[in-house]
Amino acid sequence: MPLQRIRPAVDVLAREIGIEHALASERLYTDGAEVLFDYATKHGEREVGDLVVVRTQQRQFSQVVKQYLKRIHYGGDGWADRVRLPVYSAAQVVVDPKVAFGLPLVVDGGARVEDLVDRFQAGDSVAEIAADFRVPSDQVEDVIRVATRAAA
Repeated sequence: MPLQRIRPAVDVLAREIGIEHALASERLYTDGAEVLFDYATKHGEREVGDLVVVRTQQRQFSQVVKQYLKRIHYGGDGWADRVRLPVYSAAQVVVDPKVAFGLPLVVDGGARVEDLVDRFQAGDSVAEIAADFRVPSDQVEDVIRVATRAAA
């Protein structure tokens, strides 16, 4: 998403709604092109979502857009506290600022991505790395594939 759309949206949310850290808010969404804000209201036991493009104030179809944010985990305070990185297909890799200084970790085994890649680049086999870090081989291969693709 273009930075030219993010900054104005964050400014609007800070100025008009009083949200100081809008980018970490559980009420902020994107469809990949626009910044959306959830003006949800409660009606009895049911919450009615009202996603609106911050820049144009145009309403969006909430259920479609909300599916894109399943990789973000929110704490009890409603703010983002952990993100699942979507570039991996077999491995679940998360970034949590409270764990490993915010470096990406493979959920199965808890190994840092950079440690797996370093061992592979040092000449260790996928089987050796998987055994040493207790990470399934297919996930080690996925991490290495993504790292080597990014470096290429």
